[in-house]
Amino acid sequence: MRIIIKFLPTNGRQIPMPTNERQLRFLAKAELEPTVQADVWQQAVEQAGNKIPSGRIVKDVVDRIRESPKVPNPYHIGEICILLPKDDPDLRGKAGYWGVVTYAGEYSCTVQTWDGDYTVKIEHLKLLELLDEDCQFMQQLCVRLRQLHQLASRDSSVDWLLQGLGKQAKPYLSSLQAKLLAAVEREYKIEWRQQR
Repeated sequence: MRIIIKFLPTNGRQIPMPTNERQLRFLAKAELEPTVQADVWQQAVEQAGNKIPSGRIVKDVVDRIRESPKVPNPYHIGEICILLPKDDPDLRGKAGYWGVVTYAGEYSCTVQTWDGDYTVKIEHLKLLELLDEDCQFMQQLCVRLRQLHQLASRDSSVDWLLQGLGKQAKPYLSSLQAKLLAAVEREYKIEWRQQR
């Protein structure tokens, strides 16, 4: 831990320090240079929203640094991607889910889907090449689906609708889908105003 403290930048902001061994386990095993260890910790803190990161987040940052791909991250914030679980256990059951890129790092992206946020390696994503207005539609649809998902006492049929729309990677809803979504929003008194 002293190595991390020694090499962290102190440009006027306080960086949270590790509070337990699990947070540093993967950092120690990686056998990285002290300056790289400090960089890993700093990236993990940023990824955790400037809070103390979990061991899993530290491991993800270490993995990204060690497996640096030969091509730069092709994804950008606001784009729509499909999750490709491959060998990522955190994405089990999420095959075909679409989401909005909310963070694009060097080797990974955070993608917001109807049921949560997933930080994944870029090889676990497939870009939907959409026009800006289509991306905007899907970003707004994602917000609507997330609002319904956050309802604690929702009917199981709402989950069925969310899963169906959460896997339909198209920048439109059929007339019936739009009516169903609006009916469910009315049922739970969720007001939706389309943003321009």
